[in-house]
Amino acid sequence: MRMSSFRNSTLSVLSGIAFTLVAATVGPLANAKTSVTVAVAHDIASWNPYADSTAGMYAIWCQVYGCLGTYDGATGTFKGMLAESWEVDKNDPNKWTFRLRKGLKRHGDGKELTAADVAHSIWRNKNDKRTAQAHNTRAIKSWKIIDKYTIQFVTKKPIAPLLSYLFDLFFITGKDIYDKHGSRNSDRKYPLGWGPYMLKDIKIGERMVLEKNPNWPGIKKSNPDRIIFQRVKEPEARVTGLLNGEFQIAPFIPSHLVPRVAKSSSARVYKGDSVESMFLGMNGAFKPWDNILARKAVAHAIDRELIIKTIFKGGASILHGPVGKGQYGWNPAVGPKYDYNPKKARALLEKAGLVGTEIDFYCTTGRYEKDRVAAQAMVPMLEAVGFKVKLHTPEYSSHWPLVRKGKRPFYYHGRGSIIDPSPAIYQYFQTGVTPRIKYSNLELDKTLVAERAEFVPEKREKLLQKAFGIILEDVPAHFLWRINTLYGLSNKLDYVPTPHNRVYGHHIFMR
Repeated sequence: MRMSSFRNSTLSVLSGIAFTLVAATVGPLANAKTSVTVAVAHDIASWNPYADSTAGMYAIWCQVYGCLGTYDGATGTFKGMLAESWEVDKNDPNKWTFRLRKGLKRHGDGKELTAADVAHSIWRNKNDKRTAQAHNTRAIKSWKIIDKYTIQFVTKKPIAPLLSYLFDLFFITGKDIYDKHGSRNSDRKYPLGWGPYMLKDIKIGERMVLEKNPNWPGIKKSNPDRIIFQRVKEPEARVTGLLNGEFQIAPFIPSHLVPRVAKSSSARVYKGDSVESMFLGMNGAFKPWDNILARKAVAHAIDRELIIKTIFKGGASILHGPVGKGQYGWNPAVGPKYDYNPKKARALLEKAGLVGTEIDFYCTTGRYEKDRVAAQAMVPMLEAVGFKVKLHTPEYSSHWPLVRKGKRPFYYHGRGSIIDPSPAIYQYFQTGVTPRIKYSNLELDKTLVAERAEFVPEKREKLLQKAFGIILEDVPAHFLWRINTLYGLSNKLDYVPTPHNRVYGHHIFMR
């Protein structure tokens, strides 16, 4: 697709005049005095804000269209963006009421945000032909506009972690634009939102350019006027670009490249805790992953300590379940735990009659730190216990849609944004939600239903731990590690990366 730019003149959506798309290169914008380029590893795959579900794209669309709220990593709480407040009905925990901030003006035409736009966005999230985000709103059964600035969601069952499904993840798009122009033209010609940044340019597969919305409440003069999200797959290229001033933010710096950044006089390294769990997914729709003995053999075959020490240079921490220390629901007593024990793994395969079984193992290249290298290290470990492994290293852009459709039997992957583990556990392990692992356990289903209905944090935490134990016993996935969050940052910026890897322009300050 050729490069296109949005030229914003005095056009109005209400008059039905579209943005003019013109071929261009990304040059200085007339009113962009300061600029920050973020070298992202994720793909930029669509104009449709509902068609992707990566942490990076969630962040881009959230700051363009606006979300009801976001997660504040500094305080560990949720805070409003388009919503000023929310509450659960004391007499009916299925009812959630959200009150919008008044006076929020849309980019380009100044239309005020209303509850009708939120209602439309719920509908589109669920029904768009290309939606990859319907799981975020699946718990919402119905919705009702109370007044211009108030909307009520009614959930199918009580769901205590509802904000974890919506904040940072649910975008508000314009009802009037969609009604007049349909989804394709709305997204391509009228990408107007209520967020702190405006979409000015997009080239699929390469980059997105955002420009600061000077009318957004709370925007600062020191926030960058322009943000470019440039796809840079190779970590070496991200570091090189950071050091030569081409990029100002380089996420996911590999540990072996940290010294290069640390020695620089123009950049620094940020190290933080991660909330992304890396795991091996074993889809039960494929043999031999329908056999629990094969899955347990995998769990005992992987020497996680050795991989962390040699490949990640100590820059990761072992996971013995879906979450690690510091995350909600973590308890070191929850098990069973799977120690590295190749003899036991071999015995399990022998018992199952699966020694010599050929397996296809899939891993991305450059999507996660050392992903291909880590997978290559796991291959001889798996073969040592009796598997015959064929390693595949596809591009993330082609691999991820097949994972989502349940068409990858065995894969190394990450599940990010585990602020509260409930959405992730529900998404991957509850019966019938997604086919990514194709796992079903009725006891787990009952436990997760009870967990989401429990509004007392201590009681909900115990139910989550029970759910963790069921998953660990059945091993539909083997949890490996959390890789430390390592960012390279230009010394021209004041910026603290979020634990869930959302890069928001209004969190960045120019020095």
